Amino acid sequence: MEGEGSNACQYGCGTVFKITASGMLTTLHSFDGTDGANPDGLVQATNGDLYGTKFGGRANSCAPFGCGTVFSLSVGLGPFVETQPTSGAVGAAVTILGTSLTGATSVTFNGTAATFTVKSKSEITTTVPTGATTGTIKVVTPGGTLSSNVPFRVTP
Repeated sequence: MEGEGSNACQYGCGTVFKITASGMLTTLHSFDGTDGANPDGLVQATNGDLYGTKFGGRANSCAPFGCGTVFSLSVGLGPFVETQPTSGAVGAAVTILGTSLTGATSVTFNGTAATFTVKSKSEITTTVPTGATTGTIKVVTPGGTLSSNVPFRVTP
């Protein structure tokens, strides 16, 4: 999440924070103008890091705070895989996106093994196997087992 920070900027430079389901607020990073200002949204990459854009950054011709920048923030979240699409019937084509997928030895749909092809270090193609049920997709790689960030829904 993003919000207004309490630091040297005239109106606050912005803060990246998290809130737990129970309402506990934790500040992950407060921008101070020298590292940018006003973060504009965050996305989580499959490597677990957060990425975003913000106004400002290192001083340059767009004084006083710079022209803007892309930033990353590592908060200890682990890597995962993402499926495109997030649902499909048996036999449907599925692309699995992730980090360090080269050398993958197994893909399962909620425990049901699937045949697959590693297309690149960040992409695997597969199809929904017979017997698959809704649940987590897991990919076993040389670096460990990666699980899908959302359950894959097997449709009739």
